[in-house]
Amino acid sequence: MKKLAYIISAVLLVAGCNFLDFDETSGLYERESMYSTYSNVQKMLTNIYGYMPGKDIVAVSDAMRDCGCDDAEFGDPSATVQRYNNGNWSALSTVDTQWSLYNAIRSTWEFLESIQNVDLSIYKYNAKYSQWLEHLKYYPYEARLLKAYYLFELARRYGDIPVPDKMLTIEEANSIEKTPFDDVIKYIVAECDTCINKLPSSYIGMLDDEYGRVTSGFAMAVKAKALLYAASPLFNESGDNQKWLEAAKAAQDLIESGKYQLDPDLFSTQGKVENGVVKEDQWFLSPEVIMFIRRSDSQSFERYNFPVRFTQGDRTSMSGTYPTQNLVDAFQTLGGYDVTLTANGWQTDDPDFDVNNPYKGRDPRFERTILGNGMMLKDTEIETFVGGADYSATRADLGTPTGYYLRKYIQTLTDFTPEATVSCKHAWIVYRYAEALLSYAEAANEYFHDPDKTDGTLHLSARAALNQVRTKAGMPAVTARGYDAFKAAVQREWRVEFAFEDHRFWDVRRWKIGSATQTQIDGVNIVKTGEKLEYSRAMVERRTWADRMYLYPIPQKELFCNSNLNPQNNGW
Repeated sequence: MKKLAYIISAVLLVAGCNFLDFDETSGLYERESMYSTYSNVQKMLTNIYGYMPGKDIVAVSDAMRDCGCDDAEFGDPSATVQRYNNGNWSALSTVDTQWSLYNAIRSTWEFLESIQNVDLSIYKYNAKYSQWLEHLKYYPYEARLLKAYYLFELARRYGDIPVPDKMLTIEEANSIEKTPFDDVIKYIVAECDTCINKLPSSYIGMLDDEYGRVTSGFAMAVKAKALLYAASPLFNESGDNQKWLEAAKAAQDLIESGKYQLDPDLFSTQGKVENGVVKEDQWFLSPEVIMFIRRSDSQSFERYNFPVRFTQGDRTSMSGTYPTQNLVDAFQTLGGYDVTLTANGWQTDDPDFDVNNPYKGRDPRFERTILGNGMMLKDTEIETFVGGADYSATRADLGTPTGYYLRKYIQTLTDFTPEATVSCKHAWIVYRYAEALLSYAEAANEYFHDPDKTDGTLHLSARAALNQVRTKAGMPAVTARGYDAFKAAVQREWRVEFAFEDHRFWDVRRWKIGSATQTQIDGVNIVKTGEKLEYSRAMVERRTWADRMYLYPIPQKELFCNSNLNPQNNGW
């Protein structure tokens, strides 16, 4: 299966000048043969799933996309992700274009056209025949939902984009025009609405007890996400309040479906090793997780994100994702007080805050997200003070340039000890239930301009939705009064709840707050004198921001192929 999927992908990737092009004659198999058996049809659908981001849901090249915003710095100053930060990207030198998702969209249309003629009746005496037919009825809707998701990924990068409505010829691909962003969202919503009514909420109990496939819940999630972006300032320049209502209603539908629930233990547990075999804690099957991408055993994520001493000499590059002080300041104390590190130390109104142990008594999500001085990893205390075991004077030392290390998504069972190495599977979250609640809280507050208001259409107040997420996290309810104060609270919650889940980079853009947040990142400097630690804020990097960066540039090579993709996005 894997080999055949790779062959199919390779055929698609070499096709034509434009990613919308495809040359049927370059295939290694006849189309009819690829749809002559259930297993082959399944492989063709698997190929469409294969375009779902794996590590790339959180990564650009080897770096998490968060390194392209104020939440993190990447260790290697020459890495591709740094172009977001130094302004060194353009239509000729792109970053994370994902224009190749048109391969997936083209594959989807080929699949949808071909599956209409699938006839497996010659296998009717096979014991699994009836189960095959049960699955096949879902396949077109899985493909359509994946297509909708891929179009969303393109639209949030580029705004107006082409939306093919069939399998295009080369001539059609090289002349198709862009569809306005609002119409792209309408198309995505229509596809999601169809799939909501056609897909199951789970495949457990069906053929092979599969998980990781798209469901009716994910269709609701993609719809809610697309409408939230459409209502946000970047794409809603007129301030159309109806768009916020539609976004709130879509999130409410997912909330009221009753299919999912918050999980306070998400990210908090790990598996164990028995007789050299990893027994995973399958947190990705939590009732909060709506869609995830799972990958095979590896050590690469930990190799570049463990403090270097835990890699047993196996790490040789500066790669690594390092949280910033900018992000750390977003995590309040357990009492709900703000905390800020200044050049002269910590500032907070919390009477219980301990300046000598500043990472204790913080929002519980902090320790699930970030490793700071004095915190524990693999039963070992982290030392990022000057001269400590995990301190780095320069990036070349393969240590942290910010004074912090990443914790979220780290599999602590991973071990680099010679003769006893351990690798772990990784799962990357695409969407989870908490996102529906925060989407609703944001949209309802924007619609009513009042965090406590409800009506006959929106049944939950924005405050109630937000505080469900806070309560799950072990934090006190938000008491901020008024639209503006509550809006700030919602934006903070997005940042801390979904840190390193590929949200902040996009939120900065859809809220249009780049000029206020993306020009400087800071870290912490810790000096130890005897048993006393003195903390101070230290600048790590000045960054370049221009408002054209709210959208990506359309790759110039695509404009050369198809002049109808003009005009280029503003400023590029």
